Amino acid sequence: MEGYLLDYDVLILGGGIVGCAAAYELSKYSLNIALIEKDYDIADDAAIINTAIIYDGAECEDTLMAKLEALGSSMMPEITSKFNIPYKKFGYMIIAQDEASARKINNIYNTAIARGIPNLRMLTSEEVYKMEPDINIKVVNAIYSKNTAIVSPYDLAIAYGEVAFDNGVNFKLEEEVLDIKKINKGYRVITNKNKFTCHMVINTTPSKDFSIEAAERQEISKFSRNYFLLDEKIPLKFNSVISVINETEDKTYIIPTIQGNSVALQISEGVPDYKTSLEKVSGVMGSISENNIHSYLSSPFYNEPIIIDDSSIHQGYIKVTGKHYGEITMTPAIAKIVCETITSNMNCVLKKNFIDKRREFYRFKNMNNRERNEIIKYNKNYGKIVCSCNCVTEGEIVDSIRRPLGARTIEGIKRRTGAMEGSCNGAQCMLKIARILSRETGKRLCDIVKDSKNSKLVVARIKEFDGM
Repeated sequence: MEGYLLDYDVLILGGGIVGCAAAYELSKYSLNIALIEKDYDIADDAAIINTAIIYDGAECEDTLMAKLEALGSSMMPEITSKFNIPYKKFGYMIIAQDEASARKINNIYNTAIARGIPNLRMLTSEEVYKMEPDINIKVVNAIYSKNTAIVSPYDLAIAYGEVAFDNGVNFKLEEEVLDIKKINKGYRVITNKNKFTCHMVINTTPSKDFSIEAAERQEISKFSRNYFLLDEKIPLKFNSVISVINETEDKTYIIPTIQGNSVALQISEGVPDYKTSLEKVSGVMGSISENNIHSYLSSPFYNEPIIIDDSSIHQGYIKVTGKHYGEITMTPAIAKIVCETITSNMNCVLKKNFIDKRREFYRFKNMNNRERNEIIKYNKNYGKIVCSCNCVTEGEIVDSIRRPLGARTIEGIKRRTGAMEGSCNGAQCMLKIARILSRETGKRLCDIVKDSKNSKLVVARIKEFDGM
């Protein structure tokens, strides 16, 4: 790369899934790249539930967002296969409960057909009940798509980051960008720890736009997503991803997971309480016993267009703004577009030694006995079960810490290995995992955090014994 002696060719602001994917795409080229993330770990935006729908664009009102979904969906099988990421095809059924929503369904179908989206068909109520006998609502009609799938979004984001790391991207965690100043041939990026210079900036942080003097106002969504992660033992089984719409703007989703259980998702205006959300979900699935609810989570629901703004590319600045429920689906397409925009404006070439695969990892739970015996012979820590609920071994936990961009928090280990996601929610294994993390990082147990600096697991020790 020819040019001035700046610290980096490209600085990426934000270590969410889009930032990590952009880092991966750009790491294919002869560029000096760094990514700055204010949190302890990357991809915190992709992990409230480790299951995401890969859409085909049929359900999307915005034409540009639909195109990004369709493009990202077409790229996803190759990416997940290459990175060894859980990915499973599922049909997607959008169900109308009344005549008003049936008209919405017809409009969605006609628009999708006009967009050229294949493998769609309309279903009668009789066809819906035949395909999904456990559905517990009045059905007028439905759209069925064969194009959709389920993916583990956190695994995908981590894989993007790990491969980018192995190809030379410098990840700077726990650094918050405070300001960006335009200099003669690039930018000076000021963080709470350092000052960096670079030729180009990619800003993927949704809440701030450093290209103008003041930070943009962060919009607060008026809708919320309320998740019920259901136990595998629940008697109801669904063969498709199901979305139920009615004359209001509420939506109910039933989403099969890679792990074999289901997620019930209620999207409602405002922030309904647990009981209200459960009643709405039960109205679709039938009564759900609280004994079958593994966990309940709530987060904002966004349907803002994602904008790739390259209007300042001649000055070396590109930003990705907006929040959209289909961001996971769009990510491969967004990263590809950003990469092409950057490389077309810089003198760079493809690397000859690019490593386009993720380092191997092992999931003891998914192995047969022969494979388990082999890995235990290689590393005896794989014979020590730490999380009994999900059959996660010490070997997997140590690997998650020692890998590129290894876990430095309890939550980081949970998301990488599935430990603490079983029926006990970590009651039996969290302290064991904290001890392993303390040992591997050389930190005191009192300094181990759940997910941020204000979430210490052990506040203080009563006495300074050698062990706890």
